[in-house]
Amino acid sequence: MNPPKAHILFVEDDVNLGFVTRDNLEMAQFAVTHCTTGTQAWHTFKPGKFDVCLLDVMLPQCDGFTLARQIRTVDPEVPILFLSALSDKDDRLQGLRLGADDYLTKPFSIEELVLKIEVFLRRTRSNSKPIRVENRSSVVAFDHQNLTLTVNHQPQLLTHREADVLAYLLDRPNTLIRREELLRAIWGDDDYFMGRSLDVFISRLRKRFADHPAVRIENVHGVGFVFRQNA
Repeated sequence: MNPPKAHILFVEDDVNLGFVTRDNLEMAQFAVTHCTTGTQAWHTFKPGKFDVCLLDVMLPQCDGFTLARQIRTVDPEVPILFLSALSDKDDRLQGLRLGADDYLTKPFSIEELVLKIEVFLRRTRSNSKPIRVENRSSVVAFDHQNLTLTVNHQPQLLTHREADVLAYLLDRPNTLIRREELLRAIWGDDDYFMGRSLDVFISRLRKRFADHPAVRIENVHGVGFVFRQNA
């Protein structure tokens, strides 16, 4: 019996690009719901119904950044991938800070888009064992599969990209991890923009561990990071 098709929310107001992209995604065996405005997409979105969200940024009625912010209020874990003609690095970083997992600049190749979707789905469905770190005053537990980080008994839902970065660090505690190693492992590339993206996710993870003195992510300037895990 074949597994159910992954369901994608695809939001794109360009009729031609929307038709071609949807057609190719369906040929790649995805189920696609295509919306042409941010408002339509918001009324269509339901937590648990979609496996991945592909959002254009320049949308009528409600732009992609606003839509992503709305989606994150009700579903912190669904992968969000921006598709945009905005190539400015500040626009890309703004999208990541809003909780997006990745950002593709138009024009993009369908092959690259499909690959990124498949990576998110593979990590969503992969098995992973929870970890637990304790000291006398606090506890942290991380479940990669369910994208859940619990700090001092307070659960937090991570994005897929946050969870992937954290999982890589947790597998190598108290060890210097070079930036290029981490970038290639998670993003498959180590160019300038990917490096800036990594900094955003490291910053987000540091804030999540702010109340846990036994865990910290240290920056080794110009080289990489060390995940300090003191029991």
